[in-house]
Amino acid sequence: MKQTRPAPDLWLVICIVSLLSIGIVMVYSAGAVLAFREHGDSFYFVKRQLLFAGLGLLAMFFTANVDYRIWRNYAKYVLILCFILLIIVLIPGIGVVRGGARSWLGISSFGIQPSEFMKLGMILFLAKWLSKDPAAIKNFTTGLLPPLGLIGLAFGLIMLQPDLGTGAVMLGASMLIIFTAGARMKHLMFLALGGVLGFAGLILAAPYRLRRITGFLDPWSDPLGTGYQIIQSLYAIGPGGLGGLGLGMSRQKYSYVPEPQTDFIFSILAEELGFIGGLIVLLLFLLLVWRGMRVAMTVPDAFGSLLGVGIVGMVAVQVVINIGVVIGLMPVTGITLPLISYGGSSLTLMLTALGILLNLSRYAR
Repeated sequence: MKQTRPAPDLWLVICIVSLLSIGIVMVYSAGAVLAFREHGDSFYFVKRQLLFAGLGLLAMFFTANVDYRIWRNYAKYVLILCFILLIIVLIPGIGVVRGGARSWLGISSFGIQPSEFMKLGMILFLAKWLSKDPAAIKNFTTGLLPPLGLIGLAFGLIMLQPDLGTGAVMLGASMLIIFTAGARMKHLMFLALGGVLGFAGLILAAPYRLRRITGFLDPWSDPLGTGYQIIQSLYAIGPGGLGGLGLGMSRQKYSYVPEPQTDFIFSILAEELGFIGGLIVLLLFLLLVWRGMRVAMTVPDAFGSLLGVGIVGMVAVQVVINIGVVIGLMPVTGITLPLISYGGSSLTLMLTALGILLNLSRYAR
């Protein structure tokens, strides 16, 4: 009799479906006013979110049922395709500029963001590369430098758009894979120092990034400029209190918090659902990360383990940056909240990656 594989981790499925459902409700609640004002349809954003959620769920179902070891064979080609798309998007007349960054490929309001796909492409390739010879990572020149070169090239192309937030998420997830693969601590400390100096250089090289830093340190120094988003976000979170103002009752979504359905959706959620609602969302993310890391630690091979770490790291880094920005602990970066924020390619990509994690859970001991 043919042996069937175990079902995916139930807790992971519950977390993904719960966060996605909360996100759909909050995209409507947070974006209805802006959608009606700009598009004449208060359901504009949520209808598109449902479309991309449906596509993402189909992709997740597919990847959850494809043996994760197959991706080892295609990792190189996926990465090459991602690099090609990152180059194409920089070509004037082809790449679409939105929010000051040439980050999109597409027609009209429909498009994809190649930098989002690079996050998963880099995770797949690093998992394959670093699992071939686990001892090689100990050598800086032959083991660590080549993958660092690829990461640096991808980060550089993303910064040419520019998109510091997405680049930071890719970099964070990639370094977590390298750490898990067994890189020497002295090498990592050296890289951390270089990274700090590099980020400082990027900030100083672009005046708008420097203004974001000063606006983050003292929002009230420029309340109508660089400090505006943080101030309005805190104005939303504060009145929410313990139980919130009630679903749909946000005041800050009325043209105060910019694009409330995307980067700052958590502030509207906290305003309407309060500390309890925000805590539930954070606990769901924490449970997802815990179960995901448990899968990564118990999967039977190094490739699967590094792949799981990278996917979980991508989610965790993105959540930390988004929430940190919303509550005023980090400068504004333009990062969405996974599964919650309105988004097309970002939502589809995240569900695709989580489908791979669900497939990994089928093989975990």
